[in-house]
Amino acid sequence: MPESAVAPDRRRRRRIIAWSIVGVIVLLIACAIWIVLRGLQAKDALEASLPLVDKVQAQISSGDAKGAAATSRVLADHLHTARDDTNDPIWRAAEIIPGLGPNLSAVRKVSSSASDVTDQAIIPLAQLAGTLNFSSFSPVNGKVPLKPLTQAAPTITRANTALQSDLTVVRSIDPSATVGPVRDAVQKLTGALEKAGGITDAASRAARLLPGMLGADGPREYVLVIQNNAEARSTGGIVGALALLRADDGAISLVSQASASDIPSLDSPVLPLSASTKKLYGELPGEFIQDVTMTPNFATTGPLVQAMWQKRFGTKVDGVLSMDPVALSYLLKATGPIEVADGQQLTTDNAVQLLLSETYAMFDDPKQQDAFFAAAAASVFTKVASGQFDAGTMLSALSQASSEHRVLLWSADKREQSIISGTSLSGRLPSSSQATPRFGVYLNDATGGKMDYYLHTAVGLGGAKCRTDGRVNYLVRVTLSSRAPADAAQSLPSYVTGAGLSGVPAGETYTTLAVYAPRGFIALGVTSGGQQVEVQRASDEGRSVAHLLIRLKPGQSTNYDLQFVGAPVEASAPRPGNVAAQTTPGVWPTEVGRASFDCSEMLR
Repeated sequence: MPESAVAPDRRRRRRIIAWSIVGVIVLLIACAIWIVLRGLQAKDALEASLPLVDKVQAQISSGDAKGAAATSRVLADHLHTARDDTNDPIWRAAEIIPGLGPNLSAVRKVSSSASDVTDQAIIPLAQLAGTLNFSSFSPVNGKVPLKPLTQAAPTITRANTALQSDLTVVRSIDPSATVGPVRDAVQKLTGALEKAGGITDAASRAARLLPGMLGADGPREYVLVIQNNAEARSTGGIVGALALLRADDGAISLVSQASASDIPSLDSPVLPLSASTKKLYGELPGEFIQDVTMTPNFATTGPLVQAMWQKRFGTKVDGVLSMDPVALSYLLKATGPIEVADGQQLTTDNAVQLLLSETYAMFDDPKQQDAFFAAAAASVFTKVASGQFDAGTMLSALSQASSEHRVLLWSADKREQSIISGTSLSGRLPSSSQATPRFGVYLNDATGGKMDYYLHTAVGLGGAKCRTDGRVNYLVRVTLSSRAPADAAQSLPSYVTGAGLSGVPAGETYTTLAVYAPRGFIALGVTSGGQQVEVQRASDEGRSVAHLLIRLKPGQSTNYDLQFVGAPVEASAPRPGNVAAQTTPGVWPTEVGRASFDCSEMLR
């Protein structure tokens, strides 16, 4: 081909290549502008949706059907906009770009999940608001209406399933791969969805549990036990008063009452105990009704109570419900003051002091103390069962008591127990997550009296990476303080001090402490005042346990530092600062906070 013909071809190819490059650049710029504009629209839509999530939850809870429907429609419009803006082919293609991609993917997943939650959970629940709310289940003449809950159960369960599924997607987002504004938006919306998920999970479990447990399919009987925190046990206190409750088609009645002294001790455990339970607590939980709560797992306590009740009274109950006087004081916020025996008035302000301290000054005879205790519990139950309470305040009271593990439930029905086991009502050993290991800190009185009315507890938690293998070292600092009067041996009733009958000097407080570590952790040792102290090491349900005895004189306070090494490191190893604890619910709240800990303090 002549040279004169080749030159124009080359120039044409160059022009084509140049214009192609320009075209690609223009296209990329257009795509970038498209993504920015769509991203800004999605950002505005997501930010506008955040306050609406809390608003519609409040409207659903209060039964405001009209308001909930209107708010859910606006919420859906915002989230549909965010979903559509972040789910087109251009946006999806840009997710492969290093650096930018994880941010775009995070926004898309959050937008899509939030939109799906609105369509599949919030809107259906808003439609129920007018016919189903907490007030709908307030007993009327001792009977809880079950039909509305039975009818609503499928909708509630479907809504919760959808929400939990989308929460799994949102939680899978790695925030460390995103920039600040995206990370903040993801965390805020995740928090809102988790809050909603907690509510729908509780509602779904209640919808599946309550009809059957309240006798929709035939009468049920339960033992109600009141734990006395003035003599500590792992899940609260010794079993004092007991009552037999019957539920039949929503009608709840108090059949009979008993005290711990009505159930005689046994020569051998009423049910076989695990080797770990016997090593830590001996055979007492299976032989004495007062000691069934020594184990921190209420799923072990429930069957023991059931078996002891049947052995004594011949009735095999369908479950066991437990609460303590502190929980009763919360319920009194909803019921108002209640008249009890001997003209006493029980109020939310005086219930704890009256039941756990003044009772022992009023009555010398333990049977009279138990009778007063039982009468108070029965009076509260009767008022609650009759529906004489404020529904909103009652819901708040029950929620607080449950979160503090002061209300516990065990069902003999395996299906029901599996539903209960995922809630704080189960009284199970603490559950850890990948991000946050959770310890269990449990107390058992060894005084043989009621000195734990004066016991105050604090727990400090810390961690540090000190090992070459990357495993985290953890500190659990337990502080016990006796606020008993200096002359406790003389000024307090002998029934409170124990009068030295258990080998404990009157006025002093002996407490056994058991700290349960998460699975895979190892107990290293315990120090107090800079000196190592003797500790019993054990294992319970695959968890390392450190167990020791603490002695306190009136007014004394002491610290014990328990150290553990974490499980072998995984890709999702927790940060040292992320650690939590579940504690024995005492007379007074346990302070749980942070404790400083560095590698120079590590036990080896």
